[in-house]
Amino acid sequence: MKYIGAHVSAAGGVENAPLRAHQIGATAFALFTKNQRQWVAKPLSPQSINDFKAACQRYGYNAKQILPHDSYLINLGHPHLDQRQKSLDAFIDELQRCEQLGIGLLNFHPGSHLREVSETRCMDFIAESINFALAQTTDVCAVLENTAGQGSNLGYQHEQLAYIIDKVEDKTRIGVCFDTCHAYAAGYDLKNDYDGVMHDFETVVGFNYLKGMHINDSKAKLGQKLDRHHSLGEGEIGWDFFKKLMQDPRIDEIPMTLETINPDIWAHEIQTLKTFAGQT
Repeated sequence: MKYIGAHVSAAGGVENAPLRAHQIGATAFALFTKNQRQWVAKPLSPQSINDFKAACQRYGYNAKQILPHDSYLINLGHPHLDQRQKSLDAFIDELQRCEQLGIGLLNFHPGSHLREVSETRCMDFIAESINFALAQTTDVCAVLENTAGQGSNLGYQHEQLAYIIDKVEDKTRIGVCFDTCHAYAAGYDLKNDYDGVMHDFETVVGFNYLKGMHINDSKAKLGQKLDRHHSLGEGEIGWDFFKKLMQDPRIDEIPMTLETINPDIWAHEIQTLKTFAGQT
């Protein structure tokens, strides 16, 4: 079963996200559990938590169909301890919010070295931060998102994801979200070498760590290392890849969410993907 949806708005409260996902025919969804551009947010109210859980039950979403995204401000690999601690505190808060909402996954960008420390040193900081955060929480799986490699962002190579995973102590609470736009922009030729890219991911990282996907076409060309999403079929990747993806039996039972640039056609994109997967 393919769970297909989009990153929907949580404006007005997280409890509104499940309805918005339902309205576009989604069988999965992503959301921010707080303002993604602020360090601190007021705690979730008991009413919001209860209403979110009730809405998920009403519209048929369980924990494995929901993939929240943490704040864009967080950098668990920040070269400076005070800033890394600030990110770590915010990350723990995000994990705790997921716990409160009964969500089992939290997606995040690994981190950036800011050209001040080596890639290896930065990845060590990231793993150290993850280990500390997981020790302060229970149940929620930290899900590394592959990046386009823009700027000093890490996680654009399968080997980098595997390096971080190797240093995480609790392997049951670490995973990967595979962003198709990011992978293509980072140099993985999903358009012309689907089997090769997926074999490399399986060999280096392992499908057992695949906990979610972001389904996006790319405005950037192959290997350009620019994070520029596009609507499905309108970018450099094209529809053929997404059809192969939806028919790949290795990639089932995980949330697969759109972050494409035109929310007005999300329902159409979701329905097209469902048709490719034989889930009309």
